[in-house]
Amino acid sequence: MKPKHAERRPWEMFFVGAFWASVALLLVTFVFGNDSVLKDGSGLLVVTFTVIACMPFMYYVIKLEEEKDIEISNSGKLIKEHSKAIRAMMWMFLGFVVALSIWYLVLPNSAGQNFNFQIKTFCAINSPSHYSYCIEQHGVPSMTGSVTGANALLAIFANNIYVLIFTILFSLVFGAGAIFILVWNASVIAAAIGIFTKGRLINLPLALGRYMIHGIPEIGAYFIGALAGGIVSVAVIRKDLRGEGTWKILQDSLLLIIIAIGVLIVAALMEVYLTPLLF
Repeated sequence: MKPKHAERRPWEMFFVGAFWASVALLLVTFVFGNDSVLKDGSGLLVVTFTVIACMPFMYYVIKLEEEKDIEISNSGKLIKEHSKAIRAMMWMFLGFVVALSIWYLVLPNSAGQNFNFQIKTFCAINSPSHYSYCIEQHGVPSMTGSVTGANALLAIFANNIYVLIFTILFSLVFGAGAIFILVWNASVIAAAIGIFTKGRLINLPLALGRYMIHGIPEIGAYFIGALAGGIVSVAVIRKDLRGEGTWKILQDSLLLIIIAIGVLIVAALMEVYLTPLLF
C-alpha cells in the first residue's frame, strides 16, 4: 500500500492493518506457541511482528509528510494535508484492534498466552487492588507484588501525556519506531474488548463502542505526536534542517504537538464523563 494511495482511500488501511495483525498473531500462536521459553513472551511477540510488517508503510508516510513541509507554506493547508495521513493511520489502527479482538474470542484457549502482557496491563489499570485475582481469572499465571491505582481526570490525562511524550521521543530517535507504542496500545485495547465481551462474539460491537468512543481521539493524538516527531527525524536524515526550512519544519511539528495535547484533553474528558454515562 503506497502512502499516496492510502491517503486517497484511507479506509483500505483497515484491511491492511487487520491482515498484518492476524498474520502476526497466527504466526506467534502456531510457530512460537509451543516453545517453552518464547511462549511466555507471546504478548510482546504479537506486537513485534505487527510492527515489523507495518514499519515500511509508516516510514514512507512520514517521509511524504516531511516533503509536504518543504513544499507547502500555508499552515492551514499543511495541517489539512497531514490529516489525510492521520486518517489512513487511524483506519490501520482500527484494523489492528478489530482483528486482534476477534482472534481473542476465536482462540479462547490461547488468549491468556497471546495477550498475557496486555491482560496484566488491563488488570493493573482496572483492578489494581485485586491484581493477582484479575490476571488469574483471565488465564494468566499470577505473579507477586501489588499495583497501586490512580483514577479521575488528572490521572488519565497525565498517563496519556506520558504516552504521548514517549511516542514523540520514539519518533525522533527511531523515525517510524513510534509504531511500536501504537501497536502495543491496540493490543491492550483488543484484550480489554475481549474481556468486556465475556467470550461472546455477539457482544463485540458493544465492546468496540465502549473503548473506541474515547479511544479514537486518544489514539489519534498519539498518531499526531508520532507524525510530529517523525517529520523532524526524517528532516534530519534528509538534511532538510537548514536555512529557512528549519523553522518551518520545527514550527509545523510544534503545532502538531499542541494539537495532540488538545485532543488528549478532549479524550480524557470523554473517558471520565461520557463513556461511563453510555456504558
